[in-house]
Amino acid sequence: MPRRTATMLASTLMLIALLCAGVFIPVPYSEMSPGPTVNTLGEHDGEPVLQISGRRTYATTGHLNMTTVRVTSADYKMNLVEAVYGWLAHDNKVVPHDTLYPDGKTEEQSTQENAEEFSQSQESAKVAALKELDIPVQSWVIVSTVVKGTPAEGKLHAGDVIKAVDGTTVKEPADVAKLVTKHKPGQDVVFTIVPAKEQAAAEKERRTPTKSEKVTIRTAESDDSAGKRAIVGISAGTDHTFPFTIDIKLADVGGPSAGLMFSLGLYDKLTPGSLTGGKFVAGTGTIDDDGKVGPIGGIEMKTIAARDKGAEYFLTPADNCATAARDVPGGLTLVKVGTIGDALDALQDIRSGDAADLPKCTTKD
Repeated sequence: MPRRTATMLASTLMLIALLCAGVFIPVPYSEMSPGPTVNTLGEHDGEPVLQISGRRTYATTGHLNMTTVRVTSADYKMNLVEAVYGWLAHDNKVVPHDTLYPDGKTEEQSTQENAEEFSQSQESAKVAALKELDIPVQSWVIVSTVVKGTPAEGKLHAGDVIKAVDGTTVKEPADVAKLVTKHKPGQDVVFTIVPAKEQAAAEKERRTPTKSEKVTIRTAESDDSAGKRAIVGISAGTDHTFPFTIDIKLADVGGPSAGLMFSLGLYDKLTPGSLTGGKFVAGTGTIDDDGKVGPIGGIEMKTIAARDKGAEYFLTPADNCATAARDVPGGLTLVKVGTIGDALDALQDIRSGDAADLPKCTTKD
């Protein structure tokens, strides 16, 4: 066999071997790609995304689309060829597996966490929208979770309303930990609570709860890196009662990043006219009860998804602006927002056609 032919054959076999190895060699990476977008003002799977009863609503036009990101599952084993392809592709992003699934988190754990965050984001979106409209919302501190095997197990339950700790009125979730940690491990702490069942019955009957009780719990010592401190084994959160019924009907979506767009959709439906003036606006961002917009992950994938769907403007959390501005899809304007008030101001400029005054994202943000 001529030397030239032998060299070419050896090179070809080597290339085939490398390609085969690339297919079978797993790498510790995951992939993100643009996900579906849904108009919060419209319908999804045949029913309105935002459903309001007991309060007058108004017809509107345009789009206020929430955006999503697709990610590979926690147990998906990416190979070297897929990783290289993802790195080269413009509409995909390859990231270390631990970025999406830290501390060895399983697919089930991630799904559960995303579902909880999504549920909380819906509540905060409702509160933020109604506060912006000066519609009163009742709020109180509740037991969010009870850790198994801790002193609170069997004594406190998720949904119990925490009225006071050691006789001191509780006004926000952080108050609970502050009051508990005033004790030394092994000392008793007294919770004044409204049981979850009584609270649920009162809400259903639209009355003030009449039953409360005191629960004494002996504190234990924490076993985390925060040092020796007293704990009872609960996490506290906030629950709300709204003056009318608001349902957000959107399945198969997780995480907190749709909060801003839900709140704007609710605001639009509860006020005359159209927030967008018929324009196609998309966006993302977490939101808290006070209307503050927070950053999210996968911003580059979300802008691509929005533009592919037809969006002209994208409401972008201020802390995501610099990253998003590095690669903006053609025809999409990134609008910087830090609060629901910023978003409403920007939408006023958008519907009036005064885009020159919009606070646009730059790489220096």
